[in-house]
Amino acid sequence: MAAPMGRVHLWLQCRGLCFLRRAEARLRVAGNRFSSTEAAAATRSEPQGPGSEEAAAGTEISTRKKTFSKILAERREQAQRTVLINCPSKINEKKLLKYLSSHGNIKNHFFYESYGMYAVVEFSETDSIASLQDATGSVQLVDECPVPFKSRIFTITLKNPPSQASNQTPVYRHKQATIQVGELLTNLCNADSVSDQLYMLVEKYQLTEENTKLRFFTCSLIQDIASAYFPDCIVKPFGSSVNSFGKLGCDLDMFLDLDAIRKNATQRKTGPFNIDYLMKRVPSERIATQRTLYVIGEFIDNFGPGCVGVQKILNARCPLVRFSHQPSGFQCDLTANNRIALKSSELLYIYGSLDPRVRALVFSVRCWARVQAITSSIPGPWITNFSLTMMVLFFLQRRKPPIIPTLDQLKELADAEDKHVIEGHDCTFVSDLNKIKPTENTETLDVLLSDFFEYFGNFHFNKYSLNIRKGKEQNKPEASALHIQNPFEQNLNISKNVNATQLERFVSLARESAWLLQQTGKSPSSSNQRWGLAALLLTSAGNNASKGTRRKRGPASERIKGLLESLKLSAENGKRPFGTRA
Repeated sequence: MAAPMGRVHLWLQCRGLCFLRRAEARLRVAGNRFSSTEAAAATRSEPQGPGSEEAAAGTEISTRKKTFSKILAERREQAQRTVLINCPSKINEKKLLKYLSSHGNIKNHFFYESYGMYAVVEFSETDSIASLQDATGSVQLVDECPVPFKSRIFTITLKNPPSQASNQTPVYRHKQATIQVGELLTNLCNADSVSDQLYMLVEKYQLTEENTKLRFFTCSLIQDIASAYFPDCIVKPFGSSVNSFGKLGCDLDMFLDLDAIRKNATQRKTGPFNIDYLMKRVPSERIATQRTLYVIGEFIDNFGPGCVGVQKILNARCPLVRFSHQPSGFQCDLTANNRIALKSSELLYIYGSLDPRVRALVFSVRCWARVQAITSSIPGPWITNFSLTMMVLFFLQRRKPPIIPTLDQLKELADAEDKHVIEGHDCTFVSDLNKIKPTENTETLDVLLSDFFEYFGNFHFNKYSLNIRKGKEQNKPEASALHIQNPFEQNLNISKNVNATQLERFVSLARESAWLLQQTGKSPSSSNQRWGLAALLLTSAGNNASKGTRRKRGPASERIKGLLESLKLSAENGKRPFGTRA
């Protein structure tokens, strides 16, 4: 029997409103801050009426045409035209820009705080930097002697502070850190739905365009140092800084790429003779990496402006140099020839770009894990953010229909240019996002978040491992508590550090969170009541007093007992325990 026309009209109106809301939410996160300035601009445009959903989709597709490697190259070139200037707190922005413009056209600039106020200034041409360096002197100190190093970090002082600083409008400083949990909870409670809460979390926590530029610029500064020894080297960021899942305040992982030197040596072999450099030889590539990082670590420690707390951790599985870069405020880890890590970053970037729900779910699960002390900044038996991201991706591959493809499916779409075998490991997958068919899955984020907790709250971790290459549960090849297969180095378990206690705690909290979402999944009438994602984060907001220690949550057994009784009651009433939709 046909429905009355009035009801049909009302249903169509509601469906259209939901459609536009989903379009707005997707558009807010479609352009990753890392991707490009065009993508960032796209996120600021809101749908204005009927047909705007299609226009927004067109804008999103246009920003997805560039490959990961193309974006990296553009960012690095942009960073090479950039300088960093330490400014007085009371600076006339117009006068500063006018002075710097005498050295060349300024394409972009912004200010931020880190051990003082800094200005990031991007010139249109690299020659402008040489002009500025030629006009720069060396500070004269009474009790100290400066170590001479010609960098792209400058200090500007006012010759006549009273006249230049009077009646001065303060310059806007871009934020470099996330908001506090209390402020986040207030914002989340003002959202219309759990789905909107998750998108709001991404918007508040994701890397900004300015922070991304600063990360690439910091890498270029370290490249300037490394180039003293290796003129053709490239220092590239990887990990959270470029994989689209980084949040404000995350560490800056970078690696020294020496492949260009090897390629240039091969290309020079022309004519009837082979000509090679005479080089010192060592027994293995690991030893060569250790020696390379040792020398560069010494240079960074002794000559790198603003680089402090340098540690050379050369006996780790992946040797690295760790240091703090005070001008940018980043904690930095430098490795060498870590090519598989960059391919992992590209893979995550592709997954995060395919559907806005991917990033929203990853950000929310990782934020939840952080406030619940499931993850920690201190190495130990805790689940890592990378493992959590793999769990989310695996979960989304298991949906019906799947929201993201498996790694093997991405490999099938690859062409000859995408073929990569690194250190004997097959790292091949498609790089062109436009070749990947969009998902037909239309589940909302509130359903996905609830189902994520239910899925892993009942997962047989004692029997199965997770593998995003196949997208299937597989028998565990070893006796570790949690087994998540590395997508490329398939013999490695990325979660081998996790012990049974921490895994059991994750499972218990996942079950409890699924139940809490069922109880508080809708916006209440009272604005003071925490609900949805805010309720999940509130449960531990008062228990985070001691950082870096194992924090107890009180009588967890009583809460779990109540949760199980609730589930049992729901089952006896013939109801499904959680709001899951296939």
